[in-house]
Amino acid sequence: MFNGIIFNNGKVKKILVTNKGKSLFIFSKLPLTKKNIGMSIACDGVCLTLVSVKKGILEFYLLNETINRSKFKYLKVGDSINLELPLKYGQDISGHICQGHIDTTSKIVSISKKGSSRVLEFEVNKKYKKVLIEKASILINGVSLTISKITKKGFQVWLIPHTLKLTNLSNIKINTVVNIEFDILSKYVKNYIS
Repeated sequence: MFNGIIFNNGKVKKILVTNKGKSLFIFSKLPLTKKNIGMSIACDGVCLTLVSVKKGILEFYLLNETINRSKFKYLKVGDSINLELPLKYGQDISGHICQGHIDTTSKIVSISKKGSSRVLEFEVNKKYKKVLIEKASILINGVSLTISKITKKGFQVWLIPHTLKLTNLSNIKINTVVNIEFDILSKYVKNYIS
């Protein structure tokens, strides 16, 4: 479990492609050692298992299912990745409960500046519109955000300067693809009613 509050990021150093997936190597300053192998880490919101760690390089293996469902199909060396360690018992939850199970990807369709903040508008497949709720939480590239408005094609969020400073959402441009995890409560309610 995660809460979508990002304090760390990493940079993609190497990608090895196999028939069944990809090995992803990320440089990070997270204080991890071989003792942490097997730990779950959210990488741009995707819960991945740490396979190896050596001199700050974290290795993860991505199955094709993960690649096809996430933005990792477009991943390149040099890309910045938001990183979050799993929650510990008794830890404060500042964002919202996140599983690291990405539902879909989304494209950004507009960016506007509001003072030192930014308003981003995203487009989603219409089958997901039923789980979008104004003022509900949403996970974008592993960042816990609040849906400020439902639009015809998707939704809007606001990014405050603090979020822009600490996450890779500061580098976002029109047509950038991001990972999306919808609020788990919205999904459960929709499933129950269906």
